Amino acid sequence: MKLTLTAKIKIIPTSEQENTLRQTAHAYRDACNNVSEVVFNENTLVQAKLHKLTYKELRSTFGLKSQMAQSVLKTVIAKYKTTKSNGYERSKVQFKKPQFDLVFNRDYSLTKGLFSVNTLAGRIKIPFHTKGLESYFDGTWTFGTAKLVNKYGNWFLHIPVSKEVEETNLHTTNQVVGIDMGVNFTATTFDSKGKSCFFNGKQIKHKRAKYKQMRKELQEKQTPSARKRLKEIGQRENRWMQDVNHCISKALVDTYGKDTLFVMENLTGVRNATEKVRVKDRYQTVSWSFYDLRQKIEYKALKNESLGIAVDPKYTSQTCPKCGHTEKANRNKKTHTFCCQTCRYTSNDDRIGAMNLQRKGIEYIVEETART
Repeated sequence: MKLTLTAKIKIIPTSEQENTLRQTAHAYRDACNNVSEVVFNENTLVQAKLHKLTYKELRSTFGLKSQMAQSVLKTVIAKYKTTKSNGYERSKVQFKKPQFDLVFNRDYSLTKGLFSVNTLAGRIKIPFHTKGLESYFDGTWTFGTAKLVNKYGNWFLHIPVSKEVEETNLHTTNQVVGIDMGVNFTATTFDSKGKSCFFNGKQIKHKRAKYKQMRKELQEKQTPSARKRLKEIGQRENRWMQDVNHCISKALVDTYGKDTLFVMENLTGVRNATEKVRVKDRYQTVSWSFYDLRQKIEYKALKNESLGIAVDPKYTSQTCPKCGHTEKANRNKKTHTFCCQTCRYTSNDDRIGAMNLQRKGIEYIVEETART
């Protein structure tokens, strides 16, 4: 099984190299918007046709080299395909931030401990930080097409790195762990031994509410300094939430060890599901990083010879794990309790969700082993 992660590597260009990178990223961004205009007007994603329509202009107007021009076409085509697969209506894609997609061993490579990066001014060799990322350079990982990114005043290469890992054998699975994700409890687990673990989310909820209030106040000011501050707050909150999810996912995978099947809810449609949520609570529900936490658990599980899967969350909080009775009245959202209207089994509603997810994990193993 192939494990693919994104290594965010900070590079350290000189001031002259930084200007070159910035010029290249701006030219690449502008070229992407030029090709996007053609894609939208011609309604085609055929690379050969786009090559005929745009290649000369990409070389002459934007000064791109041959490989850069080809990368621009691939970047734009991929963006349109992603937009379509996500269910959005057809519209012209805009590239706002300067960027540059680099193909490994063509646009960038590793040479004597330096990244050799292709630019409008030719190749430049840039040192980089490896602290915490040393394992990606041990020869067991393969590098993919990187993205040059400028964030927080620093330059990064976001590189997809891949490695073959042992595929989890469901026959040797030691235990199944259901993980319910929510706001009051960021994660609630139920394992094969009948034990539960709760990751309290009240402090996180409180801190996010403070960020929300700060944003509201800054948005009302409508000044350049307020807008700058608004952007900084958003970046800070994202970094903090990423760290929270990292700590939770690491704790879960380390606690249960290898040969574990982690079963989570597929909450990609959570935004649509919040239409009936009270307006004052909508921010917490919509913006909560369920997907990010799920991704972190999935890749950490793979690295630890375990497996993470996402299943349909339908009725997981309304179904009694003891007698199977499903009814909306089983769950009291205000008190966060569950009481089966048939057998009267009572527990915390998040724990009930985790119990039902754990049961779905067992069913998954039975179905998959039956196929093989």
